[in-house]
Amino acid sequence: MESKVILITGSTDGIGKQTAFELAKKGHTIIVHGREKQKSQRIVKEIKSKIHGAIVESVSGDLSDFSQIKNFCNNIKEYYSKLDVLINNAGVFENNRVILPNGFEKTFMINYLSHFFITLQLLELLKETPNSRIVNVSSMAQSGSIDFDNLNGEKYYDPYNAYAVSKLENILFTYKLARLLKNKQPIVNCLHPGVIKTKLLIAGWGMGGANLHTGAQELVYSALSEDMNNKTGLYMVNQKPMRSATISYDKKIQDRLWDISLTLTGLS
Repeated sequence: MESKVILITGSTDGIGKQTAFELAKKGHTIIVHGREKQKSQRIVKEIKSKIHGAIVESVSGDLSDFSQIKNFCNNIKEYYSKLDVLINNAGVFENNRVILPNGFEKTFMINYLSHFFITLQLLELLKETPNSRIVNVSSMAQSGSIDFDNLNGEKYYDPYNAYAVSKLENILFTYKLARLLKNKQPIVNCLHPGVIKTKLLIAGWGMGGANLHTGAQELVYSALSEDMNNKTGLYMVNQKPMRSATISYDKKIQDRLWDISLTLTGLS
């Protein structure tokens, strides 16, 4: 298999970190992303120390800050001539409503809006790379509804609702982008990685789950499997296409979220 360049957001911990290990073992060039430069570099050294010959590099940037996101995306575009796979993995669970300096609620910003922004920043590079892919990590814990007047928790804030809405937004975004690309590259899919024992799961649900390797395999499959060639706009569970929340198929809802996201991120 030809070596691919793969960017994984939120890959200094949990499923993202494990996925970086799994893909590095297969000989691919991995771009580890984390909020803190030192931690990102430490994970790179850890992977290289455990996998002989691994090609692993790092970028850093706080996903709560559009300027930092834009900077690391620009660095990627300047340094890499191709980007085969973008895995939008980073996520948080906030028990209390946190409003960031830019005015956005933290769960909405990090779980969804930052990945919308990253994807559009890197979309041309992905388009220029043959057989490229975008993998958006969603969840089975997806909301069955969305209140466009409460995206920022303006009217009410419930941590489980905020998380579930952000995961629905990832699916809506996936389906809308797949429609816009009209079956051209990159293909774009989303997935539920399983109930995996991560800090996020423990913080939100106070429970354990399957090991990180199990969750990482879902990301690896969507990123690399030949079975996914030319298959786009899918929600994957256990490496199979499944139905997501009914509302996620509503094209008017997809379009409205897309337009709002463009406005909020200042993109066009």
